[in-house]
Amino acid sequence: MRVLRETAKLLGLILICQATGVLGALFTVPSIPTWYAGLNKPWFNPPNWLFGPVWTTLYLLMAIAAYLVWRQGIERPTVRRALKLFAIQLGLNAIWSPMFFGLHDVFLGLVVILLLLGLLAWTHSAFKKVSPMAAALLVPYVLWVGFASLLNSALYLLN
Repeated sequence: MRVLRETAKLLGLILICQATGVLGALFTVPSIPTWYAGLNKPWFNPPNWLFGPVWTTLYLLMAIAAYLVWRQGIERPTVRRALKLFAIQLGLNAIWSPMFFGLHDVFLGLVVILLLLGLLAWTHSAFKKVSPMAAALLVPYVLWVGFASLLNSALYLLN
């Protein structure tokens, strides 16, 4: 029974994180061949096909990281704090695509992604106190959001 509960927790977290990606894609995909295609891009802009696989992988790693923290005991204040930070950063993650791609607002996207990057650093720190492995699983996400922040900044400056 315990294995079933633990599996349900992990699958639930994977579903929540991947749903965040699907929500973003609803705003992103229609804008790629139209609005986004018309933007001036920096030399380091990755090919469009790369974003889907990267984000799918990152959302999976995020879910596993959150699960590892949750397993440490939701009754512990450090676990609850870490998971609250995780939920808030996931919310910011979810609103970036509607701001950037949905509203076609590069500056608003920049504001959101910089807030996300700061909150993500805080989340990483909170995860590290609970589960070093969970914190390690967030490192690719932190690095990618750092890169995405740089890309968003360049897009703002070039457009």
